[in-house]
Amino acid sequence: MTHDAPTSPTLAFIGGGNMATAILGGLVRSGTPGANLIVLDPNAEQRARLERDFGVRTLAAADATLSEADAVVWAVKPQSFRDAAAPCAPFVAGALHLSVMAGIRSDAIAQATGSDRVVRSMPNTPALIGQGISGLYARPAVSAAERAQVEAMLAPTGAVLWVAQESDLDAVTALSGSGPAYVFYFIESMMAAAERMGLSAEQGKQLALATFGGATELARRSDETPAVLRERVTSKGGTTYAALTTLDAREVKAGFIEAMLAAQARARELGNEFGR
Repeated sequence: MTHDAPTSPTLAFIGGGNMATAILGGLVRSGTPGANLIVLDPNAEQRARLERDFGVRTLAAADATLSEADAVVWAVKPQSFRDAAAPCAPFVAGALHLSVMAGIRSDAIAQATGSDRVVRSMPNTPALIGQGISGLYARPAVSAAERAQVEAMLAPTGAVLWVAQESDLDAVTALSGSGPAYVFYFIESMMAAAERMGLSAEQGKQLALATFGGATELARRSDETPAVLRERVTSKGGTTYAALTTLDAREVKAGFIEAMLAAQARARELGNEFGR
Protein backbone atom coordinates (compact mmCIF):
# COMPACT_ATOMS: atom_id res chain seq x y z
CA MET A 1 0.00 0.00 0.00
CA THR A 2 1.40 3.41 -0.95
CA HIS A 3 0.72 6.76 0.65
CA ASP A 4 0.66 9.88 -1.46
CA ALA A 5 3.05 12.59 -0.28
CA PRO A 6 1.27 15.72 0.95
CA THR A 7 0.95 18.19 -1.89
CA SER A 8 1.77 21.88 -1.65
CA PRO A 9 -1.23 24.15 -2.16
CA THR A 10 -1.53 25.87 -5.52
CA LEU A 11 -1.19 29.64 -5.21
CA ALA A 12 -2.12 32.27 -7.79
CA PHE A 13 -0.59 35.74 -7.78
CA ILE A 14 -2.46 38.56 -9.47
CA GLY A 15 0.40 40.92 -10.29
CA GLY A 16 4.07 39.99 -10.45
CA GLY A 17 5.81 43.10 -9.10
CA ASN A 18 8.27 43.59 -6.22
CA MET A 19 6.15 42.32 -3.33
CA ALA A 20 4.86 39.34 -5.31
CA THR A 21 8.45 38.56 -6.31
CA ALA A 22 9.57 38.69 -2.66
CA ILE A 23 6.86 36.23 -1.61
CA LEU A 24 7.39 33.97 -4.64
CA GLY A 25 11.14 33.83 -4.02
CA GLY A 26 10.60 32.86 -0.39
CA LEU A 27 8.10 30.16 -1.30
CA VAL A 28 10.39 28.62 -3.92
CA ARG A 29 13.38 28.73 -1.56
CA SER A 30 11.32 27.00 1.15
CA GLY A 31 10.35 24.16 -1.20
CA THR A 32 7.12 25.10 -2.98
CA PRO A 33 7.34 23.68 -6.52
CA GLY A 34 7.19 26.30 -9.27
CA ALA A 35 4.41 24.27 -10.92
CA ASN A 36 2.21 25.09 -7.91
CA LEU A 37 2.64 28.83 -8.43
CA ILE A 38 0.64 30.75 -11.04
CA VAL A 39 1.31 34.41 -11.80
CA LEU A 40 -1.06 36.56 -13.83
CA ASP A 41 0.66 39.66 -15.21
CA PRO A 42 -0.02 41.46 -18.51
CA ASN A 43 3.65 42.43 -18.87
CA ALA A 44 5.47 39.91 -21.09
CA GLU A 45 8.94 40.81 -19.73
CA GLN A 46 7.74 40.35 -16.17
CA ARG A 47 6.25 36.95 -17.00
CA ALA A 48 9.46 35.83 -18.72
CA ARG A 49 11.56 36.93 -15.72
CA LEU A 50 9.35 35.08 -13.23
CA GLU A 51 9.33 31.92 -15.34
CA ARG A 52 13.13 32.04 -15.63
CA ASP A 53 13.85 32.89 -11.99
CA PHE A 54 11.28 30.70 -10.23
CA GLY A 55 9.93 28.18 -12.74
CA VAL A 56 6.37 29.40 -12.16
CA ARG A 57 3.45 29.16 -14.57
CA THR A 58 2.31 32.52 -15.93
CA LEU A 59 -0.81 33.93 -17.54
CA ALA A 60 -1.24 37.09 -19.62
CA ALA A 61 -4.96 37.18 -18.83
CA ALA A 62 -7.40 35.44 -16.48
CA ASP A 63 -8.61 32.00 -17.50
CA ALA A 64 -9.76 28.72 -15.96
CA THR A 65 -6.21 27.97 -14.79
CA LEU A 66 -6.95 30.25 -11.83
CA SER A 67 -9.61 27.82 -10.59
CA GLU A 68 -6.77 25.49 -9.52
CA ALA A 69 -5.67 27.99 -6.85
CA ASP A 70 -6.27 27.20 -3.18
CA ALA A 71 -5.20 30.75 -2.37
CA VAL A 72 -4.96 33.96 -4.39
CA VAL A 73 -2.47 36.75 -3.59
CA TRP A 74 -3.55 40.20 -4.77
CA ALA A 75 -0.47 42.27 -5.59
CA VAL A 76 -1.69 44.88 -8.07
CA LYS A 77 -1.77 48.66 -7.61
CA PRO A 78 -4.85 49.66 -5.58
CA GLN A 79 -6.29 51.76 -8.39
CA SER A 80 -6.05 48.73 -10.73
CA PHE A 81 -7.80 46.28 -8.38
CA ARG A 82 -11.37 46.46 -9.69
CA ASP A 83 -10.30 46.10 -13.33
CA ALA A 84 -7.99 43.21 -12.40
CA ALA A 85 -10.57 41.43 -10.25
CA ALA A 86 -13.48 41.41 -12.70
CA PRO A 87 -12.06 38.81 -15.15
CA CYS A 88 -10.63 36.71 -12.28
CA ALA A 89 -13.82 36.53 -10.19
CA PRO A 90 -15.49 33.64 -12.06
CA PHE A 91 -12.53 31.38 -11.21
CA VAL A 92 -11.52 32.33 -7.66
CA ALA A 93 -14.66 32.44 -5.50
CA GLY A 94 -13.66 29.23 -3.72
CA ALA A 95 -10.17 30.38 -2.79
CA LEU A 96 -8.61 32.02 0.25
CA HIS A 97 -7.55 35.57 -0.66
CA LEU A 98 -4.49 37.42 0.64
CA SER A 99 -4.12 41.09 -0.28
CA VAL A 100 -0.83 42.97 -0.12
CA MET A 101 -2.47 46.08 -1.62
CA ALA A 102 -2.60 49.32 0.34
CA GLY A 103 -6.00 50.88 0.93
CA ILE A 104 -8.32 48.22 -0.54
CA ARG A 105 -10.59 47.11 2.29
CA SER A 106 -11.60 43.50 2.79
CA ASP A 107 -15.29 44.25 2.07
CA ALA A 108 -14.30 45.41 -1.42
CA ILE A 109 -12.14 42.31 -1.96
CA ALA A 110 -14.91 39.97 -0.76
CA GLN A 111 -17.43 41.71 -3.00
CA ALA A 112 -15.15 41.69 -6.06
CA THR A 113 -14.02 38.05 -5.71
CA GLY A 114 -17.10 36.34 -4.31
CA SER A 115 -15.07 34.94 -1.38
CA ASP A 116 -15.50 36.03 2.23
CA ARG A 117 -12.20 34.33 3.18
CA VAL A 118 -9.97 37.40 2.94
CA VAL A 119 -6.78 38.35 4.77
CA ARG A 120 -5.37 41.84 4.34
CA SER A 121 -1.64 42.37 4.74
CA MET A 122 0.37 45.57 5.03
CA PRO A 123 3.99 44.57 4.29
CA ASN A 124 7.01 46.85 3.97
CA THR A 125 9.94 46.97 1.58
CA PRO A 126 12.53 45.15 3.77
CA ALA A 127 10.40 42.09 2.89
CA LEU A 128 12.49 42.06 -0.30
CA ILE A 129 15.47 40.87 1.78
CA GLY A 130 13.50 38.79 4.30
CA GLN A 131 13.68 41.52 6.97
CA GLY A 132 10.18 42.95 6.70
CA ILE A 133 7.16 42.96 8.96
CA SER A 134 3.58 42.58 7.78
CA GLY A 135 0.50 43.67 9.67
CA LEU A 136 -2.34 41.19 9.09
CA TYR A 137 -6.12 41.32 9.48
CA ALA A 138 -8.39 38.32 8.84
CA ARG A 139 -12.13 38.44 8.22
CA PRO A 140 -14.18 36.18 10.53
CA ALA A 141 -14.66 33.57 7.77
CA VAL A 142 -10.90 32.83 7.74
CA SER A 143 -10.10 29.69 9.75
CA ALA A 144 -7.19 29.19 12.15
CA ALA A 145 -5.64 26.80 9.63
CA GLU A 146 -5.90 29.45 6.91
CA ARG A 147 -4.30 32.05 9.18
CA ALA A 148 -1.43 29.59 9.66
CA GLN A 149 -1.24 29.12 5.88
CA VAL A 150 -0.93 32.90 5.40
CA GLU A 151 1.79 33.08 8.06
CA ALA A 152 3.70 30.31 6.28
CA MET A 153 3.38 32.13 2.94
CA LEU A 154 4.73 35.36 4.42
CA ALA A 155 7.35 33.83 6.75
CA PRO A 156 10.20 34.16 4.20
CA THR A 157 9.56 37.94 3.99
CA GLY A 158 10.02 38.53 7.75
CA ALA A 159 7.81 38.87 10.82
CA VAL A 160 4.01 39.13 11.01
CA LEU A 161 1.70 40.94 13.44
CA TRP A 162 -2.05 40.25 13.58
CA VAL A 163 -4.43 43.10 14.41
CA ALA A 164 -7.98 42.65 15.71
CA GLN A 165 -9.68 45.42 13.71
CA GLU A 166 -9.22 46.22 10.06
CA SER A 167 -8.96 49.94 10.83
CA ASP A 168 -5.77 49.16 12.79
CA LEU A 169 -4.06 48.50 9.44
CA ASP A 170 -4.09 52.27 8.82
CA ALA A 171 -1.85 52.63 11.89
CA VAL A 172 0.34 49.73 10.72
CA THR A 173 0.66 51.50 7.35
CA ALA A 174 1.78 54.70 9.09
CA LEU A 175 4.28 52.94 11.39
CA SER A 176 5.90 50.07 9.50
CA GLY A 177 4.47 50.36 5.99
CA SER A 178 5.84 53.88 5.51
CA GLY A 179 8.46 53.41 8.23
CA PRO A 180 11.47 52.46 6.07
CA ALA A 181 11.20 55.91 4.44
CA TYR A 182 11.52 57.57 7.87
CA VAL A 183 14.69 55.59 8.58
CA PHE A 184 16.15 56.53 5.18
CA TYR A 185 15.21 60.17 5.90
CA PHE A 186 17.25 60.11 9.13
CA ILE A 187 20.16 58.39 7.36
CA GLU A 188 20.09 61.13 4.69
CA SER A 189 20.14 63.77 7.45
CA MET A 190 23.12 62.13 9.16
CA MET A 191 24.98 61.98 5.82
CA ALA A 192 24.31 65.70 5.26
CA ALA A 193 25.51 66.48 8.80
CA ALA A 194 28.66 64.42 8.20
CA GLU A 195 29.56 66.64 5.25
CA ARG A 196 28.90 69.80 7.28
CA MET A 197 31.33 68.43 9.90
CA GLY A 198 34.09 67.65 7.40
CA LEU A 199 33.51 63.95 6.75
CA SER A 200 32.39 62.54 3.41
CA ALA A 201 28.80 61.58 2.70
CA GLU A 202 29.99 57.97 2.31
CA GLN A 203 31.61 58.04 5.76
CA GLY A 204 28.38 59.51 7.16
CA LYS A 205 26.39 56.72 5.51
CA GLN A 206 28.69 54.03 6.92
CA LEU A 207 28.44 55.48 10.44
CA ALA A 208 24.65 56.00 10.19
CA LEU A 209 23.92 52.51 8.89
CA ALA A 210 26.07 50.85 11.56
CA THR A 211 24.46 53.02 14.24
CA PHE A 212 20.87 52.28 13.17
CA GLY A 213 21.57 48.58 12.81
CA GLY A 214 23.41 48.30 16.12
CA ALA A 215 20.96 50.42 18.13
CA THR A 216 17.99 48.48 16.73
CA GLU A 217 19.57 45.15 17.64
CA LEU A 218 20.47 46.43 21.13
CA ALA A 219 16.86 47.55 21.66
CA ARG A 220 15.61 44.18 20.39
CA ARG A 221 17.82 42.21 22.79
CA SER A 222 17.41 44.48 25.82
CA ASP A 223 14.72 44.16 28.49
CA GLU A 224 14.89 47.94 28.97
CA THR A 225 12.59 50.40 27.21
CA PRO A 226 13.97 52.61 24.43
CA ALA A 227 13.56 55.57 26.79
CA VAL A 228 15.84 53.95 29.40
CA LEU A 229 18.39 53.01 26.72
CA ARG A 230 18.35 56.61 25.48
CA GLU A 231 18.86 57.97 29.00
CA ARG A 232 21.88 55.70 29.47
CA VAL A 233 23.61 57.35 26.49
CA THR A 234 22.70 60.86 27.65
CA SER A 235 24.91 62.49 30.32
CA LYS A 236 23.69 65.92 31.40
CA GLY A 237 25.86 68.53 29.74
CA GLY A 238 27.41 66.00 27.36
CA THR A 239 27.35 65.69 23.57
CA THR A 240 24.21 63.54 23.33
CA TYR A 241 22.44 65.93 25.71
CA ALA A 242 23.37 68.83 23.44
CA ALA A 243 21.91 67.01 20.44
CA LEU A 244 18.70 65.87 22.13
CA THR A 245 17.96 69.24 23.73
CA THR A 246 18.29 70.78 20.25
CA LEU A 247 15.84 68.21 18.88
CA ASP A 248 13.44 68.92 21.75
CA ALA A 249 13.72 72.67 21.19
CA ARG A 250 12.76 72.08 17.54
CA GLU A 251 9.88 69.81 18.70
CA VAL A 252 11.16 67.00 16.48
CA LYS A 253 9.46 64.24 18.49
CA ALA A 254 6.08 65.99 18.33
CA GLY A 255 6.59 66.62 14.61
CA PHE A 256 7.49 63.00 14.02
CA ILE A 257 4.36 61.80 15.84
CA GLU A 258 2.27 64.25 13.81
CA ALA A 259 3.87 62.91 10.63
CA MET A 260 2.76 59.36 11.42
CA LEU A 261 -0.75 60.54 12.30
CA ALA A 262 -0.82 62.25 8.88
CA ALA A 263 0.22 58.97 7.24
CA GLN A 264 -2.55 57.14 9.13
CA ALA A 265 -5.11 59.74 7.99
CA ARG A 266 -3.93 59.40 4.39
CA ALA A 267 -4.21 55.60 4.59
CA ARG A 268 -7.80 56.04 5.76
CA GLU A 269 -8.48 58.46 2.87
CA LEU A 270 -7.04 55.98 0.35
CA GLY A 271 -9.29 53.29 1.79
CA ASN A 272 -12.29 55.58 1.31
CA GLU A 273 -11.19 56.41 -2.24
CA PHE A 274 -10.25 52.97 -3.56
CA GLY A 275 -11.36 50.48 -0.97
CA ARG A 276 -15.14 50.62 -0.88
